[in-house]
Amino acid sequence: MGLAGQTATPRLVPVDEALDRMNALYQLIARRAFEIFEYGGCNDGHDLEDWFCAEGELFHESHLAIEESADALAVRAEVPGFGARDLQVCVEPRRLIITGKRRTQGLSNTRRLTHCERCSDRIFRLLNLPVEVDAKKATVSLRDGILELAVPKAALTVVPLITKNDWIVRAEDYRVWRESTSPPLGQGHD
Repeated sequence: MGLAGQTATPRLVPVDEALDRMNALYQLIARRAFEIFEYGGCNDGHDLEDWFCAEGELFHESHLAIEESADALAVRAEVPGFGARDLQVCVEPRRLIITGKRRTQGLSNTRRLTHCERCSDRIFRLLNLPVEVDAKKATVSLRDGILELAVPKAALTVVPLITKNDWIVRAEDYRVWRESTSPPLGQGHD
C-alpha cells in the first residue's frame, strides 16, 4: 500500500480473467450460503436470505459514484485499506467489474480475542454502465482509498436505412410478417 496522498495504478484485467475471478467468488459465496443453510437447521425457503447474508459477510461494500459528461464516464469507488496491487478492474463496453482482496495483518496469538469488528478483506462490484464505453481507452488510479476510473464513451455507429417508395421495413420484420400471412405448409390456396 502506498503512502497517503500518492497515486497508484490498479491493474486493468481482460474479461476472461475477470470472469474466472467472478466464478471463484461465486463458488465462495455458494459455499458460505450453504454453511448458513446448514447452521439454520436446513430449513427450505431462505435461499436468497442465506445468499445475501453470505455476500455481506464475505465482501466489503464499496460505495460508487458515476458522473457522465458529453464524452466520458467518471467512476469513483471507495476502497479504504485496499492498495493498487490488491485491486483488479475490468471494463467492458457496458459493464464495469471491480474485484479485490487485501492482505490483512494477523491478530496476535499471545492474547485471547474477546471482540473484533472489521470489514471484509474482499471487494466485488459488478456495475452495468448507462452508456457504451470504449474499454480500451480506460484509465484507472487509486488515491487516498478512492479508486477513480475515466472511460471515454464509445463512438456512435450509424446504421443506414434503405427506403423505397415511402416505406421502411427491416428484413427481420418483413420475414415475420411474411411467415404470419402465408398459409401453413400443405394448405395451398384453392
